[in-house]
Amino acid sequence: MISSPIWLPATLIAAVFQPWRTAVQRRVSKELSINAAGLVRYLYGLPFALALAAAYQFVLAPAAFPALGNWFPFYCAAGGLAQIVVTNLLLMAFGERSFVVGTAYSKTEAIQGALLSIVLLGERLNALAWLGIALGVAGVMILSAGGKRMTAGELIRALGQPGARYGIASGFFFALTAIAVRSATVQVGTQDHVRAALIVLACTVALQTLMQGTLVAWRERDQIAPVFRSWRVSGQVGLLSALGSACWFTGFATAPVALVRVVGQIEVAFTMAFGHFYLGERVTRSEVAGLLLVTAGVVAALAGAL
Repeated sequence: MISSPIWLPATLIAAVFQPWRTAVQRRVSKELSINAAGLVRYLYGLPFALALAAAYQFVLAPAAFPALGNWFPFYCAAGGLAQIVVTNLLLMAFGERSFVVGTAYSKTEAIQGALLSIVLLGERLNALAWLGIALGVAGVMILSAGGKRMTAGELIRALGQPGARYGIASGFFFALTAIAVRSATVQVGTQDHVRAALIVLACTVALQTLMQGTLVAWRERDQIAPVFRSWRVSGQVGLLSALGSACWFTGFATAPVALVRVVGQIEVAFTMAFGHFYLGERVTRSEVAGLLLVTAGVVAALAGAL
């Protein structure tokens, strides 16, 4: 059920911020370990997340602070932990030399999210929305193949590869992240979905900083100093991460999880456009086909929603 039209611009803006943040974070990941690079996203994103929540609560839309349900901290922690697990699973998939397979199967997230949201949240989608999900997943999987032709039979046979299993698992935890965030916003006692989303964001990022920071301090203490030395670039990562997550969380708070994720897949089009127009990269015919499928999926999903 869509409770506010704000979900659409919020999702589209989030789809712009995500590849932008990823591109900047790559610069940091060259100097830090995997866990430390992940910590950067939360540690430097936390001040911005708190600032966004405070600005909305006390300046942009002043109101009494809403009551929080008993399950609020649990859902925030669950969503934050699931997001951390996603990153590790994808890295494990890439470590199996199955970058293409792992990435492709991780993009089943929209379908897994739709099924989980039906079971866990009771959400329902119409036929057009399901068509949009199917088209979007197919398009993103083609793009994930990086121009390499993989038939349906090859994709099915690839299920036996560890990379495929890690990829599917990452898609599952992507979906769990979205569902946990949606559930957390419901625990915030307000009809203002932006307020709820920003409060959930601040709490989730704080818990992620605590969880990831504890892991780094325990197992990779030598990475702590480099994390703070990288503050110039890491600060940019934190800002983009906080802005992007604020938009994603707003989308999850106001529209079905699966619908937000299938529309959010338009991020691959923004990424391809950036590579083509800014970096001068060539776009292959298979990539054009993938982009057309993604676009068709977004259009179908929107038609179903409207």
